[in-house]
Amino acid sequence: MGRAWISSGALTLPSTPYTHCNDSRKLSKFPFYPSPPSLLPTRSQARNCRCQLSAAVPQNDLKFVLHDVLDSSGQNTTHARAARDGFCSEIRKLSNIERETSISIYGGVDLGRAALHIAAEDDSLISHSSVPLPVDDFVERLDNLSMDYCCHYSSSFSSSPENFVQCLERYLYIDKGFRRTSERNQVEQRALYLHSVLTHRSGSASMLSLIYSEILKMLRLWGLLNFDVEIFFPHDSYSSPKGYHKQKSKESDRSHIMTTQSLLVEMLKDLKHAFWPFQLNHTRSLFLRAAQAAHCSNGSNNSKESAVEIASAKAAQHRLQRGVWTSVHFGDMRRALSACERLILLQTDPKELRDYAVLLYHCGFYEETLHYLKLYMDTKKSSTLEQSSRSTSDMEEDAVEKLMDRLKLILMDGWSTHSDNRNFIFNNSEPW
Repeated sequence: MGRAWISSGALTLPSTPYTHCNDSRKLSKFPFYPSPPSLLPTRSQARNCRCQLSAAVPQNDLKFVLHDVLDSSGQNTTHARAARDGFCSEIRKLSNIERETSISIYGGVDLGRAALHIAAEDDSLISHSSVPLPVDDFVERLDNLSMDYCCHYSSSFSSSPENFVQCLERYLYIDKGFRRTSERNQVEQRALYLHSVLTHRSGSASMLSLIYSEILKMLRLWGLLNFDVEIFFPHDSYSSPKGYHKQKSKESDRSHIMTTQSLLVEMLKDLKHAFWPFQLNHTRSLFLRAAQAAHCSNGSNNSKESAVEIASAKAAQHRLQRGVWTSVHFGDMRRALSACERLILLQTDPKELRDYAVLLYHCGFYEETLHYLKLYMDTKKSSTLEQSSRSTSDMEEDAVEKLMDRLKLILMDGWSTHSDNRNFIFNNSEPW
């Protein structure tokens, strides 16, 4: 996808390759390690020696709502903001090349740490804990998986690529007991966050792919692999990620290869789908569900609307106004908003601006909604986004225009956002 809709910072080339970093590691005691332990880099040292983007992700017209409204309600967002900053510090390193780089190749972005910053922000939003999620502790737990594999399967490094893949999957899915959860719309909440998956060993396809790729990256970083292993990402609702020798890949495998960018998008879209407040009718896009709910909740007499749709829309609105959090099937506006904001920061699909806007509409932020819809409409004029525009349905575009017309009338009449309309964002104190 084109990135013309938000400018990016300049790329700074690395001055020192990561193999020159100096440190000692626990692996130095293992006889199979082929290099002097003083040359073995830690995850953070290797990460810091790679190329980085010098400028912060530019905000420009991106005026996000979530953290500010929580602050205004009296909720302390210090930990949430710190976690968002940590996520941004990782995605700043996404150069155009890095965005298209396979997750099985080590790059500047630490996907494990980025996923834990996502979890840390959402944990802070809903638990109101006085202490942040211990990101570094879970990074160490993730690295320990790689080290433990070395302890038990050191002979696999001198075997064939096919045997190595079999050993790694036996270790991951049998010895360690990691398993794939059900499809995205029915997945457990904890299966979408890396720290929970590391604890409970049950996760989504994107989480298991991330863990699989992080083990491969560390083994490659330590110089233990002399061949390329690609990860086959399953698009069904039951298979687990698998590895295969890259040199024996087929043309049909291309659609299953995850890049650094696509895995980040997949993780965030899993969260966006799971916590979207309007869950009825999965045949429609998330935007259309929310747009339809906005239309129904205003008492339209459209004969095509079923009684079930009207009742669902009113029930969703009632839950939001009361701040009721029940389960993943009924969504969570705060985590849906946070997922949308991070997807916008990734700068991959301008339709994220539109989806974020419709959530803001349900929150009563009418000026902000109109602002983001205008940003979305402006992107359609860019030739670099022509392919994205073609993928948007006429029904969705019609809903955007109707929503914009309604917003103009609302703002023309001088309607303003009342604090009561925001209660659903911060009334929940239940932990996940």
